[in-house]
Amino acid sequence: MLIGVPKEIKNHEYRVGMVPGSVRELISHGHQVIVETNAGIGIGFSDEDYQAVGAEIRNTAEDVFAEADMIVKVKEPLAEERAKLREDQILFTYLHLAPDLPQTQDLIKSKAVCIAYETVTSNNGSLPLLAPMSEVAGRMSIQAGAQCLEKSRHGRGMLLGGVPGVAPAKVVIIGGGVVGSNAAQMAIGMGAQVVILDRSIDVLRRLDAQFGAQVQTVFSSKDALEQHVLSADLVIGGVLIPGAAAPKLVTADMIKNMKPGSAVVDVAIDQGGCFETSKATTHAEPTYLVDEVVHYCVANMPGAVPRTSTFALNNATLPFIISIANKGYKAALISDKHLMNGLNVHKGVVTNQSVAENLGFEFVNPADAIEA
Repeated sequence: MLIGVPKEIKNHEYRVGMVPGSVRELISHGHQVIVETNAGIGIGFSDEDYQAVGAEIRNTAEDVFAEADMIVKVKEPLAEERAKLREDQILFTYLHLAPDLPQTQDLIKSKAVCIAYETVTSNNGSLPLLAPMSEVAGRMSIQAGAQCLEKSRHGRGMLLGGVPGVAPAKVVIIGGGVVGSNAAQMAIGMGAQVVILDRSIDVLRRLDAQFGAQVQTVFSSKDALEQHVLSADLVIGGVLIPGAAAPKLVTADMIKNMKPGSAVVDVAIDQGGCFETSKATTHAEPTYLVDEVVHYCVANMPGAVPRTSTFALNNATLPFIISIANKGYKAALISDKHLMNGLNVHKGVVTNQSVAENLGFEFVNPADAIEA
């Protein structure tokens, strides 16, 4: 199979679909890889580094999309990239379609085979290709939130961990999954007072066993959520419903009644955000104010630490890339129900139920779509 790796073009996105080590692995399986010039420059890899492991360099994204059987990316394709997709071409990347009607419409129109990292599953029900970026984003959320609390950024002027004789900031984390647990780890390390809300007793038990008295675990009722959000200095939104739009758990009214200069970091923004006042921002302009509350809603947070993020992502995606290349996408999907769950759009039909329900499309079972 001929695999293509274009350069990412989203604002301040420096990650790349494959590092040279991953390319070498694919070539050792008998495949060809073409890489757009300077695709890896943002994480310190030159064209010569890719050529040294057997890849060929192409001058433009047009060349990569025109030649490749499978496109391997990081972020969802922007409109100009979607226009380059061909019928039957395989696209393997993050898609986050549920809140993104224009992208979904374009992918349907392209009749490409679109497999989303974020809905591939594992035996224990987790999301193995989303987890590495959730780990990065969870940890980054505390760094970003700490900066948002600085007065120069319109925050309350608080040090997250306080100092002896001065109370630390209260950090409220909504969702105790991968994002939430990693955010808690960083917040505890910085000396903050940490509260984690979740609706799963099993998750709360796990967090209690992991962190003990360093965190307060709270069952996430409407009353508890409002109480802790209104008393927080920093709120981290880390909720996830696989494939679906994030629920708007924090209302505009809650934001209005938060302390002036407090901050919210919406890690769920890729799926539409879990704050009613959230709108996607970029690394170039990461924050905005609503009712004197600082909002950080960058849609590609891990892109700020692209070297760490790219290696973490490649560790998770490479086995699936090899499987698709070795077997062809149909056999790879049929032989692996977890990879099959990643199929979101197949040759003009929507094959993810959450995406179909959120956007009003007819849902076609992925196995039936492949058979057809």
